[in-house]
Amino acid sequence: MSSHQAITLGLAGTGRIGTLHTETLKHLPNVTNVVVTDADADRARATATELGVEFAPDLDTLFAADLDGLVIATATDSHPALIIRAVDAGIPVFCEKPVAADIEGTRAVIDHIKHSAVPVQIGFQRRFDAGYRAARAAIRSGNLGWLHTLRATTLDPAPPPAEYVARSGGLFRDCGVHDFDIIRWVTGREVTEVYAIGANRGESFFADADDVDTAAVVLRLDDDTLATVSLTRYNAAGYDVRLEALGSKGNAIVGLDDRSPLSSVEPDHTPSPHLAYPGFIDRFRRAYTEELAAFASVVTGDLDNPCHPTDALEAFYIAEACELSRREARSVKVAEVR
Repeated sequence: MSSHQAITLGLAGTGRIGTLHTETLKHLPNVTNVVVTDADADRARATATELGVEFAPDLDTLFAADLDGLVIATATDSHPALIIRAVDAGIPVFCEKPVAADIEGTRAVIDHIKHSAVPVQIGFQRRFDAGYRAARAAIRSGNLGWLHTLRATTLDPAPPPAEYVARSGGLFRDCGVHDFDIIRWVTGREVTEVYAIGANRGESFFADADDVDTAAVVLRLDDDTLATVSLTRYNAAGYDVRLEALGSKGNAIVGLDDRSPLSSVEPDHTPSPHLAYPGFIDRFRRAYTEELAAFASVVTGDLDNPCHPTDALEAFYIAEACELSRREARSVKVAEVR
């Protein structure tokens, strides 16, 4: 298959991110047909009607639609079965993170597909953001010298619903995993040790789910670079996602612009007239488009898979080590959870 060949893509899961992906897919130049389904057939039908794509009432109908690729945006617990079904049918897959709800499930999927040539791309959209790409280039070029510190933040404006928190896997696995992945990706290094603490000062449903609403993490990389990751569900000033890469010769900062929700109290500072990003879709809209455009090129054979399930597993190991560290109040070697 070549980049000039028209392709049909299926999409499972028409919630918020699935609807965004549907809209993006239908505008990709070589995608001529998009077929959507959802466990809630009425929701999928409404999405298909609104966006002018094809509706499939169930998964069997979707898989019978002669698909060239499948985008999975369903609930986490359905990811493993859908990935395996598609790969076994020879259909390339794009799946929103995570591969599965836990390490064992992720390993099982990887073991099942490891001898297949069918690509499975995992959705870590920050890898396609222009700022993160520029930081990666600056680090790997040597222009920053050797790194001594990385500072990452993912600060949500408001918490998700209690039902979501209860099945999210926790702040490290659901939220921090993006920071863990991008730190590995921009540096090309592995995380060897973590120390994580968490707190609950917000809604009681976080504690009810044995989760935390705010966390601070220290990571040691395999070259002794130190990284900190700050996470919270309560940053009402706006969606704040940044990465600071500080080196012996220079620095590169991702996410510092006129829409950063930072309030300087210096007397000579002029506040930005621009509103902060309200959420992840607005902040990463262009990255989501680039990510799915890359998947279309993976489908046509014009691009190697840019984010393999093994990458998701490595980020999951770090998240798991953070959760163990929080619970046991000690530093944890990532090797302990492998």
